Amino acid sequence: MTVDVPSWAGEAAATLPYPLLFATVSGAHLYGFASVDSDLDLRAAHVLPPEEVVGLRTGPDTLQNSGVRDGVELDVVSHDLLKFARLLNSRNGYVLEQLLSPLVVLTSDVHAELISLATGMITSNHAHHYLGFAATQERLYHKTGHLKPALYTLRVLLTGIHLMRTGELETDLGILGQRLAYVPELIAVKREAEHGPMPARAAAHLAADVPALRAELEEARDQSKLPGYAEASAVAALHDLVVRTRLAQSPASMVSSSPGSS
Repeated sequence: MTVDVPSWAGEAAATLPYPLLFATVSGAHLYGFASVDSDLDLRAAHVLPPEEVVGLRTGPDTLQNSGVRDGVELDVVSHDLLKFARLLNSRNGYVLEQLLSPLVVLTSDVHAELISLATGMITSNHAHHYLGFAATQERLYHKTGHLKPALYTLRVLLTGIHLMRTGELETDLGILGQRLAYVPELIAVKREAEHGPMPARAAAHLAADVPALRAELEEARDQSKLPGYAEASAVAALHDLVVRTRLAQSPASMVSSSPGSS
C-alpha cells in the first residue's frame, strides 16, 4: 500500500497527554480511496498510569483531539490499553484494523506484541461487525446518495468476506474490489472529491451487488474455518501484556518511534 501520509502525523498523534503505544492511519487512506481533501484519521492506544486506574480519580479510557494542520483536517482517537484490549477481545473489527494497519506513524515494543497476538483474536464472529457496519453505511448511502458511504459499504463487505475465508485482514478496496469492474472508476471519482454524488451509471450495479455481497459474507461466516472465540492462549497473553505494561510505569519503556510514512 502506497499512501502519502504527512511526515508530521506521528507528531500530531503524540500531542495527546498520555504515552502512546502506537498510532496508525485509518479511514479512507487505509481503505484505498482517500481524496485530495480527505481528513487524516489517526487511531492510537495510550497507557494510563496505575494511580489513574486503581484510585478514586480515574483517567480517560478514550481521548480525542481534532484540528487542522497544513490544511489537513485531523481526527485523533486513542483508547487506553485496557479498553483497547477488551475491544480486541470482542469481535471488534475497528480495533483489529487499527492495530494491523500498515500505515504506522508511531510504534513500540508493546505494539509489536499486540500485533503478534492479533491472529489468535480473529474469529468467525467478526462477521457480525462487518455486517452491522455495512448496514449502517448502506442506510447512509440511501439517505444521501453520496459516493463515500457506497464505497464504505463495498469495502466493509469485501473485507469481511476475505477475513472469513482466509483469516487475513485486507482493507484496501483497490485490491478487494478487483472483482467488480466498476470499482476502479468509483475510486478515481472519490479521489477527486470527498463528498461527491454516486455516479448514476454505477448505482444499478451497486443495488444488485450489495445484497449479493451481504449474502456471500453470511455464507462465508457459516462456512469459515475460523474459531467462534479467541484462542484462550492469546487472551491469556493479552491479559499478561496489559498487566506488565501498566505496572512498568517507566516512560522509557513506552517511547514511541516512527518507522516513517508508508
